[in-house]
Amino acid sequence: MRTYQRLVGDLRDAGWKVTVIQPSEFRCVPLPSDPNIPIAVNVWRLPRRLRALQPDCVHLATEGPLGMMARLWCGFHGYRFTTSFHTKFPEFIQERMGVPLFLTYALARWFHNGAAATLAPTPSLMTYLRERGFMRCTQWTHGVDAMKFHPSRRTALPYAKPVALYVGRVSVEKNLAPFLSLDMPGTKLIVGEGPGREELEKQFPAATFLGAKYGDELARLFASADVFVFPSLTDTFGLVLLESLASGTPIAGYPVTGPIDVANDERVGGISQDLGVAITHALTCSRDECRKYAERFSWDEAERIFVESLVPMRRKPVTEAKTGERPQENLS
Repeated sequence: MRTYQRLVGDLRDAGWKVTVIQPSEFRCVPLPSDPNIPIAVNVWRLPRRLRALQPDCVHLATEGPLGMMARLWCGFHGYRFTTSFHTKFPEFIQERMGVPLFLTYALARWFHNGAAATLAPTPSLMTYLRERGFMRCTQWTHGVDAMKFHPSRRTALPYAKPVALYVGRVSVEKNLAPFLSLDMPGTKLIVGEGPGREELEKQFPAATFLGAKYGDELARLFASADVFVFPSLTDTFGLVLLESLASGTPIAGYPVTGPIDVANDERVGGISQDLGVAITHALTCSRDECRKYAERFSWDEAERIFVESLVPMRRKPVTEAKTGERPQENLS
């Protein structure tokens, strides 16, 4: 979400007309397994909206109901579009609802293989998708706000050290239980909200749950922790990994898509099937090396790849309007 927020703001600053179509514009019901995730239900209104906008380019951000309806509409009219793959939704749906992977991956292939390009954030995810029959994958790096997330924000926290920080949704797919069950010194600090918080707080009373934090307070927590722990097995990148490294804080995670791409250098983090081993190694890493590593990830490059991957909806070159304005892009 934060990647798109930054991207949309920068594109508008550059003169693009960007319209974001999101569930809040439709009647929604909560996802059965997570009431905090809204699911648009009256998606039949979307084609009328798209016709009225007459966009030059369409990017489908997720495989939700709106994305699926937009995919149907583009396919029916022979329009071209791009997509992006951020989370392993088939695994997400299997874990929450028990739907077999072969069904959800068949649907995901239909959704993405109709696109002119599917943007994937890491090399390992590109390989993962290609092995499962996904075509026309393009690597799309992400960036980090290196001014906001900075080692200079480091302060002493009122918790026993070492402080092991997690930032993100507190829900089953984030795989927090293996981290919280570790027998390790110091403090496990959980920042975020989600449907799993109440149960995890009862199950792991020794951990400290701070709820959601934003802005300068979040940046201070990133810089002040001793290690950032990323226990997810299904996230494909995790912008929080870059934010931690930019803050000078090493990271620890499993050897899965995301951590192995962002922290593939033992100088900035620990990667292991044993999360305790990964954390122990991360605590020995140089904070200066973490910062230097994060500085290689540029928002300018992320935006360049996104824009160059866009295609005109109709099979003709995108031309600028007579007013000199940029094309209008829709993110569904």
